[in-house]
Amino acid sequence: MSSTDDDQLAEFKDWWQRNGKPLVTGGLLALVVVFGWQAWHKYQANQSQGASIIYQQLLETTLTPSGKPDLAQVADLAGKLKSEFGGSTYAQYGSLFVAKVAVDNGKLDDAASELKAITDKPANPTLGEIARQRLAQVLAAQNKADDALKLLDGDADKAFLATREELKGDLLVQLGRTDEANAAYQKAKAALSDEAAVGGLQIKLDDLAKGDA
Repeated sequence: MSSTDDDQLAEFKDWWQRNGKPLVTGGLLALVVVFGWQAWHKYQANQSQGASIIYQQLLETTLTPSGKPDLAQVADLAGKLKSEFGGSTYAQYGSLFVAKVAVDNGKLDDAASELKAITDKPANPTLGEIARQRLAQVLAAQNKADDALKLLDGDADKAFLATREELKGDLLVQLGRTDEANAAYQKAKAALSDEAAVGGLQIKLDDLAKGDA
């Protein structure tokens, strides 16, 4: 091999050290990312399917002759959702169902605990707002209207503005703050397009005007 060939070989080896290995490493990394992404999506799909099945079973606990859920079965299925899929959308919708069952059975503390867990760390904004408004109603039933009002401070998504303001109005009526209640009902009415819902609010406004609230 000539000195020129030796020089070319040396140059190639140098280029390979500087560029070849990173290219191979980058290619392998790209493959890892692609297959990892596919595996993650498959895992997510399996997780979602598993959570969906348990959630459906939870809802089906109401399919009894009395129409009332089996409380032991509700607790068992809800526990599985939390332990296997904690923090997921399905787990939190399951908690909403558990809270409803608790309210139906007069267990307001249990309902409040379920709902607070969602409001503390909601899986998405919609779940957070639903849980917030339901928790406010539970607190009101516990004669904690002031605490309930604090939950409803701040801005609400437009889709939930009417129900939030109406709930605030109800809480303010409970506290005897009728002028503020009237303002909240008016805000709720302005946010509505459903005539039937507006009619229900108008009754509350008329009651306030007559002093019947």
